[in-house]
Amino acid sequence: MNKLSTKERAQIIGMMVEGMSIRSISRMTGASKNTIVKLLVEAGDAFSDYQNRTLRSLPCKRIQCDEIWAFVYAKDKNAPAEMKELGEAGDVWTWTAIDADTKLMVSWMVGDRSKDTARVFMRDVCERLSNRVQLTTDGYKAYLRAVDDAFFGDIDYAMLQKIYGSSFNAKDPSRRYSPGECTGTIKGTVSGCPDEAHISTSYVERANLGMRMGMRRFTRLTNAFSKKVENHAAAISIYFMHYNFGRIRQTLRVTPAMEAGIAKSPMSFEDMVGIIDAAKPAPTKRGPYKKKVGAVA
Repeated sequence: MNKLSTKERAQIIGMMVEGMSIRSISRMTGASKNTIVKLLVEAGDAFSDYQNRTLRSLPCKRIQCDEIWAFVYAKDKNAPAEMKELGEAGDVWTWTAIDADTKLMVSWMVGDRSKDTARVFMRDVCERLSNRVQLTTDGYKAYLRAVDDAFFGDIDYAMLQKIYGSSFNAKDPSRRYSPGECTGTIKGTVSGCPDEAHISTSYVERANLGMRMGMRRFTRLTNAFSKKVENHAAAISIYFMHYNFGRIRQTLRVTPAMEAGIAKSPMSFEDMVGIIDAAKPAPTKRGPYKKKVGAVA
């Protein structure tokens, strides 16, 4: 990879956060696509590791969870069978958990929408919390067993299921991609004593909308979808690094990490490049060259 300066890498990461495609970044910066993709993967790994270590012992009170759909390489019905078996193509889901008070994205996971993934995700959420919380999820049944296995009943857990109706002709091409109208909700207590006033998934659903609007890989009806799962996960890691540590929310006037007490100031893109550099292994010194006996000079 061509050696890019800190300023150049910070600019490229900023463009990624703003949802620009690899080709667009290449055209505007002059960096090659391979260089940008390598930076994408390096940044994704470094930021994922940093947040995995930093987002611990969080004193959250209210957590909301949801999932957001996307696909890699091809949609599930069109993906090659051998690639689907290896998890390299088809539908991919991002599970998210947000703190309703600080808006901190506590945990996320890229995978399928199976019960096994739900269990792994909820265990990760549980391990990051320092106290009992109130949890709200949608009506997806996989959460029931996953939450019980992770928290062992030490949680105030409620489900919120939305009821959708349609007042228009679904076969009308002009309304084909319009969402159904939400006509009501059903709130149900699963365990503990959740406060009904705070049984909601509004914040996590709004955060997922931000993902779809902010990352071209999530945009519907385009060819901007991810071609590799690794790149998809790396882009999400970069997005949440900026979301948690770099972006000041208008309602809070600080970043979610600052509101949660795990950061003292917003993190610039140059600071994020420093995290990438710190994650790289230190170069080893090469000893003096010694010619082997019988070797060709």
